[in-house]
Amino acid sequence: MTRNEKQNRQRRTAHRDFWRSFPMGLVDLSDLPMKLPFVILYFIGAVWFLGKRDAAITMLNNAPLTSPVMAAILQNIFTAYMAAGAVALVALFLYPMGRKMAEEELKRVGLTNHEGEAPRLLCKRRDPERSHVTVWVFDNRGISIQEWRDKQSRIETALDITIANIKHEKGKRRILLYAVPAKSDLPDFIPWRDKYLSPDEFVLTLGEGIMGPVTVDLANIPHILLGGSTGSGKSVLLKLLLMQSLCKGATVYISDFKGGVDFPKVWHERCQMCFDEETLLELLATLVNELERRKKLFAEQGYPNIAAYNKGTGEHLKRLIFGCDEVAEVLDKTGMDKAQKERVGQIESKLATIARLGRAFGIHLILATQRPDAQLIPGQIRNNLDCRICGRAERVLSELVLDSPAAAEQIPKDARGRFLLHDGTVFQAYWFNERNVERFG
Repeated sequence: MTRNEKQNRQRRTAHRDFWRSFPMGLVDLSDLPMKLPFVILYFIGAVWFLGKRDAAITMLNNAPLTSPVMAAILQNIFTAYMAAGAVALVALFLYPMGRKMAEEELKRVGLTNHEGEAPRLLCKRRDPERSHVTVWVFDNRGISIQEWRDKQSRIETALDITIANIKHEKGKRRILLYAVPAKSDLPDFIPWRDKYLSPDEFVLTLGEGIMGPVTVDLANIPHILLGGSTGSGKSVLLKLLLMQSLCKGATVYISDFKGGVDFPKVWHERCQMCFDEETLLELLATLVNELERRKKLFAEQGYPNIAAYNKGTGEHLKRLIFGCDEVAEVLDKTGMDKAQKERVGQIESKLATIARLGRAFGIHLILATQRPDAQLIPGQIRNNLDCRICGRAERVLSELVLDSPAAAEQIPKDARGRFLLHDGTVFQAYWFNERNVERFG
């Protein structure tokens, strides 16, 4: 490309950016506190010039030797000030403050297209539902959203922000960054309070994100895969989800191959516990049989799912929640004889059946793992666990849970209770104490 061609392209890009920015700049109020003093100064100046206008005209009438040029300036100075000031204010509100800085910083961290162009900041605006969140609107200059996500930590450092979400606007030319200042990051500890329990039918609250409470609706996303290394807070989050399930009237089953030591007596009183393969197989067989019974029942009465059945019949068919604190311990066939492997195969088969069909019939899986071995969780199970949550983890475990290394990159190595949701949402899980369960039956 010749130098003239490059200059012509830059001019066309600048012209395009201007017209793209124009309608957006008129509603860009995020920089209003910084821009407001200029508006006030403009009107103060207008009042001052207006007050001096009559005095200037009187001076012209009393000074016949004033040059025509000076006379023209004094007669039109107020009009010129108002016109020039209005143009300056339009430019001020049209272009977001820090545009050039943002473009240069993004270029420094390597977020550029093949022409070496960095994304163009079109405007910044307050999120209408969350006043503390600023939406940065960029012309992406042909840079894919995946590249934005891959470089998220660098972008945060460059712009001194914490990004809650990255997504396209209506089309794909614009990228929206939902962010708060870096100093407004999530707290390291948030104790659970009863008021956090969602009033919605089977929505479970996970914790607090930058955008507000983070939840999962088991009616839409029926199963959860929860990962994290030792000390990441994974078991606490698992108990938080099971506790809320109890609060909402579900029947909870827990498999813990560590003998139940992580679950105090109160859990044994309110949940059905199993600690060995034989008991687990019997439990899963019972759940699959119940699934088949409900399938037949709903078909006979013409209801598509448990919510419709309960609403239509007035009954309260309970949701069934199966939680497993370390599913890899259950499914690991290493060192087993043929009979044991067959038994584990039956367990896998029944888990896969529930994973495939459980949503409509109100039977849900919450499986936790800390072992980064994809072979331990078969694809027929893992592919149906649509809600993926990962805490502090190495790249391999992050890949297993999220199908990306994002948790290894975005969760600090010393973080406890900090998790990454499958949609890219980072949240601090509520800290749950077993004493909270005492009030629920």
